[in-house]
Amino acid sequence: MTAKNLIAFYSWSGNTEALATAISHLTDSDVYEIKVPADTFSDDMYATSDIAKQQLANNQLPSLSGQVPDVSQYEHVFVGGPTWSGAPSTPVLRFLNAIKDSPVTLIPFYTHAGTAGGYEQAFAKAAAQSHVLKGFGTSGYGVGHAESQVKAWLNRIGID
Repeated sequence: MTAKNLIAFYSWSGNTEALATAISHLTDSDVYEIKVPADTFSDDMYATSDIAKQQLANNQLPSLSGQVPDVSQYEHVFVGGPTWSGAPSTPVLRFLNAIKDSPVTLIPFYTHAGTAGGYEQAFAKAAAQSHVLKGFGTSGYGVGHAESQVKAWLNRIGID
């Protein structure tokens, strides 16, 4: 029996969406895009970083647009997003908060601009109520060439 998976992702620039698409092509997965209202962030990366830092400092994560899926029907939930200041983006943190009462296995994936920092540690801390498997990260520039690495990662964590 093939496991039923969900891929939930937030993509600010399109890089994480491309990685989510690559994962979906290799797994039996439904796909859910984590969205925020259009005026939440700037088109400028540095302004967006400042907004996200302020959200974290004020403990005010952004609201999500649309209905969050019932993740309890899935065996694995891949959760992806960009790395912001070495941690998951604030929309991903909001999503993790929204599903915190569902006993699911989470699998992080992420894109970064050169270094992931402590992304997986911060993800595991935000998802402390869940079982978290080893994640996968790549630079935004490497997304288009990551398929073989994604295949190897999925194999290592037992998803085929």
